[in-house]
This record gives sequence, structure tokens and C-alpha cells, in this order.
Amino acid sequence: MYPTIYHALLDLFGIDWGWTRLLNSFGFFVALAFVAASYTMGLELKRKASEGHFIPTIKTIVKGGPPDYWEVATSALMGFIIGWKFIYLALYGSELFANGSNPQRFLFSMDGSLALGFVLALAMGGWRYWEYKKQQLAQPIREDFKMYPHHLTGNFTFAAAIFGILGAKLFHLLENPREFVEFLEHPSFNSFVSGLTVYGGLILGSIGVLLYARTKGVNGWHLSDAAAPGLILSYGIGRIGCQVSGDGDWGIANAAPKPGWLSWLPDWMWAYDYPNNVNYDAAYPQYLGQLNDTNVLPITDPNVPCFDGYCTHLDPMVFPTPVYETIMATLIFLFLWSIRKRLKVPGLMFGAYLMFNGAERFFIEKIRVNNKFDWMGIEATQAEVIAVLFFLTGALMFALRYRSGAKASTTNT
Repeated sequence: MYPTIYHALLDLFGIDWGWTRLLNSFGFFVALAFVAASYTMGLELKRKASEGHFIPTIKTIVKGGPPDYWEVATSALMGFIIGWKFIYLALYGSELFANGSNPQRFLFSMDGSLALGFVLALAMGGWRYWEYKKQQLAQPIREDFKMYPHHLTGNFTFAAAIFGILGAKLFHLLENPREFVEFLEHPSFNSFVSGLTVYGGLILGSIGVLLYARTKGVNGWHLSDAAAPGLILSYGIGRIGCQVSGDGDWGIANAAPKPGWLSWLPDWMWAYDYPNNVNYDAAYPQYLGQLNDTNVLPITDPNVPCFDGYCTHLDPMVFPTPVYETIMATLIFLFLWSIRKRLKVPGLMFGAYLMFNGAERFFIEKIRVNNKFDWMGIEATQAEVIAVLFFLTGALMFALRYRSGAKASTTNT
């Protein structure tokens, strides 16, 4: 496992860039997931706009105007932060983190290079000012611009990220109330960003996007359909991050021998011990993940790298469920992407996505480690309950929207 990008670069390529300790491998893949979801949604929104499903809004823009000093100041501020923190990290990262210092502690401290910060602030602010002066006209031109939903893709993604992170943390705390008490007693940035629930992020992220879309007059059905394939693709990419970092989203203990009919399957896809996973906190030390009936032991195999602060593995091995979910999510994405142009009635695509999402998660929960609760006499995990609700909601939505589309077709005929 590679807790950070630093460990991956060091083990795979022998590159020792200390500043890359700041880049958590799980966070890296989450960022890729947002990029993938944003890109596929943008493509679909553009296609739907070309088919006349969206009414554009008119926005007046001014070309050749005087410099926007707010943008100049913003560019200068960004330059200062990059020079003060990140360029300083790139130059001195290996020394800063040589003794196992916490990278996040440095990032949120006042340490850095003020000189580099001011130099880059002047460079980026000056460059932005020069760009404005170069394009400035004696008489600025006002033009009307047709604004379609695909022009707002970045804003939709930003709303999904903000609401999604809050929702992921909220649902995690509802599932693990003990951690909320611990956070209040010992608050820290790391304890806030660690422990996220996918369904919480998906639910609140979707609500945030739809609320923003409503303020812009964007049709929610078409927007949901455009986002659906990318949502399941991003889910699969996020699970790659879970696998690479070993963040605890693995399965139950699996000490059984691999069946003969799966002889073609690599051994690590049947059972894996997640060496150097991120759940071990060497500072205390304690184990932060859920283990069920699995133990945590120090790495003793000379053929397996032992990263300082993470040198543990699971015994017995467990089902590598993130791998299974990545495969299933990819297959679902390919199917939804292949039928997206055939589903003419708005809402059908999102209904299908909810059904596939719910079914996939419900069955994978049977071999995943998770807290179980008593739901009206039925023992189930939070994810299982939400998965069932997703499937039923999707089925109902698909049926109602299909019926609505059939009625509309009959009326037009």
C-alpha cells in the first residue's frame, strides 16, 4: 500500500521528493474522481444542449475593459501562497520531513519562505495586470453571451465537492458517534478529513448541485441524467484510492483457500493483507480502522517494503472489496454510457443509476467490514439500508418517468 504519493514514487521509481508526503494517495484518487465526473457530465450537458433540452440564459460580457483589480489581487494572493508554502516545500521537503514530521502540521503552520511568497505574488499579480492592459480597448465592447448548463460544469463540481465532503463526514459520524466525541475532545485537521462515508457525500452533494441548478433555472431531470454515468465512474475511481491507500474499506477476513474455478484470478484479488495501510497511527500508537476478526501485525517479510509509521499488515487476509467495486462500477459506467442516447425520457438514466448503485453496494456489504445496527429488528449496516432505498427509489423513478414519457408520446401522436 502507498499511504502517500511520496511512498509510491519512492518504491516504484526511487524518487525521493519529500514534499509529496503532503499528497495522500486516497485524496489524489478522489481528485481524479471529481475530474472524471465533471468531464463526463460536461460532455452530456453539451450533447443535451445541442439537442435543445436546455434554454440558455443571456449574459452580457465586457471585452477590452480596464483591469479587474480584484482578479489582480487574487492572482497575487495565490502567487504568495504558492511561493510561501509549496515552492519552499519543493526545495526543502526532504529535510523538513526527514525525521518523520507530520506534513499536514507544516502545511497549517506559519512556517515557509516569505521572500519566495512576495516574489511570486509580484510575478503573478503583475502578469495578470499586464494581460488586462494588453487586451484593453479605447472603447470597451459589450456582447451578449448564451449561457448553457455545460458552461456551469465547474460550478456544479464545486458545489458537489463542498456539500459532498460535509455529507460524507456527517454520515460517517452518524455511523461512528464515538469518533465525534473524540473529535470534540481532541480536534485536529487530520481527524476531520479522515473517515468519510460515500453515500453521505453522494446524497448531500447531489442536493447541493440541484439547489444551485435551481437558482440558475437548469432542468433537474436532465442535469441528473447527465451526471449519472460520471457518478458511478467516479465511485470506481475513488475505490482505487481506497485500495491503494488501504483506508479500511476492505472486506471481512478471508482465510479460505482460493477455489479451483478461480485459479485464473491473482491471489491478491482473492485475499490481501494490506501492508502499510493508512489506518495505523504510529504517533499514539493505535489502529484506527475496523477489523472485525482480523489482527494487525508488524511487517516481517523482507520482500515487502516497510514504510516508517505504517509498517503493519492484516492477519488473516481479507477480501479486497475496493477492487471488486472498481470493476463493477466500471462495468456499470460502460453500460450506462452505451445506452445514454437511447433513453429519451428525462429521469430514466438517473433511475437506472440508482438501481445499479443500490444493487452493487447491497451485495458488496455482505463481505465488507462495517458497523451493523438494529433497524426495526433487522440487523443491517447503514450502507445496506441506503442501498435498498436507492434501489427502490430508482425503480419507482424509472417506472414513473417511463409511464410519463409513454403518455407524452401518445398525446403527441
